[in-house]
Amino acid sequence: MKSKNFIPLHFKAINCKKSLDKSKIFFESMDKRRSIRHFSTKNVSREVIENIIKTASTAPSGAHKQPWNFCAISNKELKKKIRDAAEKEEKLNYEKRMSETWLKDLEPLNTDWQKPMLEDAPWLIVVFMKTFNIVDGEKYKNYYVKESVGLATGFLLAAIHQAGLCSLTHTPSPMGFLAEVLQRPSNEKAFLLIPVGYPTENCEVPLLERKKLEEVSIFFE
Repeated sequence: MKSKNFIPLHFKAINCKKSLDKSKIFFESMDKRRSIRHFSTKNVSREVIENIIKTASTAPSGAHKQPWNFCAISNKELKKKIRDAAEKEEKLNYEKRMSETWLKDLEPLNTDWQKPMLEDAPWLIVVFMKTFNIVDGEKYKNYYVKESVGLATGFLLAAIHQAGLCSLTHTPSPMGFLAEVLQRPSNEKAFLLIPVGYPTENCEVPLLERKKLEEVSIFFE
C-alpha cells in the first residue's frame, strides 16, 4: 500500500557513456572554480541570485527541516555596515587573535584585515543556520543543522559558478554582528558570508594546487 506522503520518483536513466561524459564535463567546469578577492561592481540581476538560492535549497537536510536562510544583500548602506563590522573583527584577528602558525599559513594567500570586496561585490549572501524553528511561539528542534547547512552551501557555491559568477567564502570571526546588522531572529546563527559577482578585469588568484585523487579518496572494490 502506497503512503499518501510519497510520490513517484522522476528519474531518467542514462547510459554509462553519457554518465561518464557528464561527470567529466561537470568536474572540468568545477575545477576552474576559484575564490576571488577582487570583485567588479558590475550588476548581477536579482533573478540570477534567486535561482542560485533556489538551487541551494534543493540540498538534503536532516528530517527535511531545511534549517537555513539565505540573506541576499545588494543595498549599499547595508553592505558598508557589514564591511565596517567585519573589518573591525578581522583587524583584531590579524593583530591579536590569530596564532603565528595561522598567520604563516595565510601568507601565500596575501590576505589581511581589509575587506573591500564586501562593498565592491554587487551581492553579499549571508548563510544562516536555524538551530530551531519557532511556530506559533513554540520551539521545534532541527536535526544535523551544521551538516545540512554545509550541504546547502556547497550547492550554493556550485550554482554560483555554473551561473558564470565568482564568490568568496568569508568567515569573519566572531560573526554575531551579521545577525545584528540584518536583524535576524534569535534562532538564526550566521554560518558564512559570501560576496558574489564578476571578477575585476585584472583579477589574480593565488597559484594553488588541489590534492590529487589518490590523496583524497580510498576505493574498496
